[in-house]
Amino acid sequence: MSYFAIALVVLAIVLLFSVVKIVPQGREMTVERFGKYTRTLSPGISLLTPFVERIGRRMNMMEQVLDVPQQEVITKDNAMVKVDAIVFIQVMDAARAAYRVENLPYAITQLCMTNLRTVVGSMDLDEVLFQRDNINSRLLTVIDAATEPWGVKVNRIEIKDLTPPADITNAMARQMKAERERRAVITEAEGEKQAAIARAEGAKQSAILQAEGRKEAAFRDAEAREREAEAEARATAMVSEAIARGDVNAINYFVAQKYVEAFAELARNPTAKTVIVPAEMSGLVGTIAGLGELVSLAREQQQGRTDVRSAAAPARTTPPAPPRPPRGGSVPRT
Repeated sequence: MSYFAIALVVLAIVLLFSVVKIVPQGREMTVERFGKYTRTLSPGISLLTPFVERIGRRMNMMEQVLDVPQQEVITKDNAMVKVDAIVFIQVMDAARAAYRVENLPYAITQLCMTNLRTVVGSMDLDEVLFQRDNINSRLLTVIDAATEPWGVKVNRIEIKDLTPPADITNAMARQMKAERERRAVITEAEGEKQAAIARAEGAKQSAILQAEGRKEAAFRDAEAREREAEAEARATAMVSEAIARGDVNAINYFVAQKYVEAFAELARNPTAKTVIVPAEMSGLVGTIAGLGELVSLAREQQQGRTDVRSAAAPARTTPPAPPRPPRGGSVPRT
């Protein structure tokens, strides 16, 4: 009796576990009735018909990452490159993913490999190296369309690594070095150009300032010469007026001044080691002496007139004094 009860309890437990199914979040399960798909269980608790229904496939509905193995691909220009990639997929329909393809991850991996070989093989090496985004977009379009009947959505495909041959790598390194050297030369030449422009601009400004300085100096010199000429003209006018009044001393003074200035200029000449005094210098001395005599005579005459006026003012009893003879020694005739 006890053994029978234990058997009934065990049978009830087995029946309970076979009828009650708990589906975790992010998973879905297919239900088969006598081997035929009937429905899909969503996350949560579900009940099955005992001895009739059973769980068929357990599908992962979260986004999955598949690694595409590395493979060698010949490009359009006959260059051998090694390419690998990763693909991000998500099951959208559990029934189709379970019953329309066998080994879904392997099928998608092989599909990516074949399409990767096709896309890379239709491009040149330079395009393969510098247009990864174009390769990714083309692969995504093709593989997403191919996996749509399987109930799978391909979200992204990324080229993980591209390895060109060793000789191509060396050539690329030399090309990169030459390009950098070219840029360095261009940059240096541009710097020299800017420096030359700056120097030329500085020289231009310096020349302009020097020219303005010379212009200002010339203007000042011309103004000084004009003032000097005006002064000379006024002095000449004064001398001419004095000559017109009959004053011989003025012309003698003017000639003597010019003569002295010319002789002083000759004496200041730095190249002249010997100064020869001309014979006319005695004449110059005589002229200066004559000027002195004329001045003395003019003073004596002025003094004589003053004395005559003072003597004639009180009375005229005293006879006038005889006229003085000239300084030359001759007596005027009576």
